[in-house]
Amino acid sequence: MNRRLSALVLALAGLAVGVGATAGEAAMRGVPNPQQARVDYILKCQGCHRIDGSGDDRSNPPMNGVVARFLAVPGGREFLARVPGVSTVNLDDTRLANLVNWTLYRFDPEHVPADFRPYTPAEIGQLRRHPLRLERAATRARLVAGFSQD
Repeated sequence: MNRRLSALVLALAGLAVGVGATAGEAAMRGVPNPQQARVDYILKCQGCHRIDGSGDDRSNPPMNGVVARFLAVPGGREFLARVPGVSTVNLDDTRLANLVNWTLYRFDPEHVPADFRPYTPAEIGQLRRHPLRLERAATRARLVAGFSQD
């Protein structure tokens, strides 16, 4: 009986967390499953970029207040899908599009353009076929230099 009660409490807690996440993330265009995106971030990204997206500003750049700024510079949209951690992650294109779109809204909502066109699985699939390797740091530096000073 004690095990059943514990299982019920855990199930209700999980449901409450899921409902809260859905309510808080409802406005994320291109994110059909925010809960899955959050889990994918935890499993595939947080080890390098940290739970809060702060990164380390060396080999694992921060995403907080920065990641959506890439959408405003030529080549930036493509860059986000071609960086090694994105292009080579073992997720299918649908889950990866969900994750990338979620990441933009989660870590940099103030810079997501009003006319943002969410990544689609087809776009992610095409871009990740051409991953950035050694040129990623120089490409990132060039793109960041193009950010407007706001």
